[in-house]
Amino acid sequence: MAQKRKIEIFSAGCGLCEETIEMVNQMACSNCEVSILDMKNAGAVARAKDLGVRSLPAVAVNGVLASCCAGRGPDGAALRAAGVGTP
Repeated sequence: MAQKRKIEIFSAGCGLCEETIEMVNQMACSNCEVSILDMKNAGAVARAKDLGVRSLPAVAVNGVLASCCAGRGPDGAALRAAGVGTP
């Protein structure tokens, strides 16, 4: 029997997050254990930080942030380059 695959979905409860939850649930197989982590919960926030989540929705598989969810999110240098903080 194949080992269970742990899938964590980090959600803020928005429409985009709900679409991601639906997509993952439709893709999941009998070896997939899907968990929804509500980012209003301190434990979920701590777990997200541990995995390097920088934007939502995000999905981790077996404790690794999926490549489609990595390396995104607000970046101070990029925001400054876009004019944030300058008159």
